[in-house]
Amino acid sequence: MADIPERELEETRAALAPTLEATAAILPWVAAPRKARFDPKLNERWIAAGKRLAAAWSERHGAGADDVRPAIFSLYAIAIETADANCLRLGEALASAADRLEEGAPPRLIAAMAAAIECLSEAEGLEHPAFPERASHFAKRLEAAAATANPDERSVVLDALFVDEASEQIQLMHDALAALPPDAYALATESLKLAQQAELLEIWGVMHLARQLSECIKQHAADLDNATVRQEVQNRLETLSSTIATVNR
Repeated sequence: MADIPERELEETRAALAPTLEATAAILPWVAAPRKARFDPKLNERWIAAGKRLAAAWSERHGAGADDVRPAIFSLYAIAIETADANCLRLGEALASAADRLEEGAPPRLIAAMAAAIECLSEAEGLEHPAFPERASHFAKRLEAAAATANPDERSVVLDALFVDEASEQIQLMHDALAALPPDAYALATESLKLAQQAELLEIWGVMHLARQLSECIKQHAADLDNATVRQEVQNRLETLSSTIATVNR
């Protein structure tokens, strides 16, 4: 291989010099760990409080019914300790939403709370790089949802859409029950989905019936071929269907 002329080597070195200098300058920043914004113990408490709130929220229709509000205010107390504007705003928004829960929160507020609480499940807690932006986003969403119209006002359009979609789900469940063998997974999935949709629209009767159907299916998943079990599921489906039909009347 022919030797590279010294002049070309010098030109190459000169051309690469700015790039090499820039790379050398940023290497210490890349290698250095990101400095913690909060005391580690405070962040641990925040993460624990977030987990407690998430658990209470997931059980709010059962054993955790009375735990959501205390869990929110426990998190809010830690937010005050952080002295961080985003934490404080999110804590205040959640606390205000907790007050609305007792009055009967509108679906938008329920959805906003669910999204905000899910955001708190990040393993890094306050130190997550995106936490400030997320906290600000969910606080704004909670504030906007809390400022909406009277929760007692129902939307005829939403109710009608719900009835249409729920009727399709009921038919899917009838088909799943009629299959050989019965499709327990489809039955459980559709009934739970229906319960969640009813909850968002605060159609409590449908929600409870759908949850009961889901539990019945889970309990008897292996026995759906049994005539007695099949009839029980069929009866629950018919009751649920009749209740759905009354929603937008």
